Amino acid sequence: MAADALTAPAVDASGGRGRHGPGWREEARSDVYWGLAHGLPRLLIRAAARRGDLQGRLMLVPASGDQVWELLAQAQAAGPMIRSRLSYLTADHAAVREILSSPDFRSGRPTRADSPVERLLQRTVPRVPHPIEPPSLLVTEPPDHTRYRRLVTRVFTARAVERLRARTEAVATELLDGLDPATPVDLISSYCTQLPLTIIAEILGVPPAQRDLVLELATRAAPSLDFGLGWRQFRTVTAALRDFAQWLDTHVERLRRNPGEDLLSQLIEARDEAGALDDRELKAIAGLVLAAGFETTVNLLGNAIVLLGKHPDQLGRLRGDSALWPNAVDEALRVDPPVLLTARVCTHATSVAGAEVPAGTQVVAVLAGANRDPKVFDDPARFDVARENARDHISFSGGRHYCLGASLARMEGEVGLRALTERFPGLRLLPGARRRPTRVLRGYEILPARLR
Repeated sequence: MAADALTAPAVDASGGRGRHGPGWREEARSDVYWGLAHGLPRLLIRAAARRGDLQGRLMLVPASGDQVWELLAQAQAAGPMIRSRLSYLTADHAAVREILSSPDFRSGRPTRADSPVERLLQRTVPRVPHPIEPPSLLVTEPPDHTRYRRLVTRVFTARAVERLRARTEAVATELLDGLDPATPVDLISSYCTQLPLTIIAEILGVPPAQRDLVLELATRAAPSLDFGLGWRQFRTVTAALRDFAQWLDTHVERLRRNPGEDLLSQLIEARDEAGALDDRELKAIAGLVLAAGFETTVNLLGNAIVLLGKHPDQLGRLRGDSALWPNAVDEALRVDPPVLLTARVCTHATSVAGAEVPAGTQVVAVLAGANRDPKVFDDPARFDVARENARDHISFSGGRHYCLGASLARMEGEVGLRALTERFPGLRLLPGARRRPTRVLRGYEILPARLR
């Protein structure tokens, strides 16, 4: 923390005027927040990793590499609940499911609401919508979480998602029509991103001309879910979130003047016993739904394409029995999930898998590890599109924070993968694939392919 702070330039990520410019107070607040929320945890994580701590090592390994699977195997061998120098860690399926569903655990930071550190964090948190700061759905708890979720849920019900299937099929066809089989393509930028982005943009009333801007902003802000960001990366992410917030301001005002049939227009007009959503709540929900509405599916599509490329026998089974496609999507989610891990904080002293967890203790729940628990999944590293219990994965989290868009992601994954493999049965992946450098989100940044 000290080294980063000493070498940090007095300029913001977008080329601001530094400590003596008009925004220096906001920059100073931001620096204090970074030090408490990222800088100090970063030092602690590195120190723990140097001492061989399993959780510290896992948190320093990018989700992009295969080394993560070696560390998760070590975690499973160490038992269902591992007490590390930092907190508890679990890659056990039953323990992860219990933690995600238990009322004894909440989302958010492990600091107490009345602690000096938390009070300082709240005073210095950057004034932009952030996915891991209230009122984001990811970190709010009842009654606020219940209210927000109720207002958004109706567009993501299984019935509502099924009505979107025909539109998703049409978009997939349009995208595939635009690909040139004679020229190598990057499947992430040309297909895996564009399919879910188009659908979620239509759901939220984003004009076609602004979708590339939304994609660019969401991509820049993706590391906001990571922990222990370096100073420069934190400033870059904060700048992206600020730009995203400014775009949301304009978008929400446009819909207020000219509401449509989209979800965001409905949320602007929505009322319940607590009244309408205020601007901060509305933008936090809209921003999260918009970004999460395609980020997870981009990773799902890219990861699944690679799995099918590595296992042509499984692709052959799908061609012989198209009824297996929904199960194949769940198996891809299990074997290579779009989100590696999450965390919860114990609110009341409790016991999980025989371990006593004191109140205020954070537990890191490794979704990818739970998905490969040999007590639940036979030969868990094997990719099997006909696996009977593939849907028992926990890639969409669980409990009250179960992913709102799970049904949409499954449908888009099924439609997108089936359309691609049927249109280009000779598709071949090329060298040069590159994973995203994020630690929580796991997916591909570039995926070159030749279409046949």
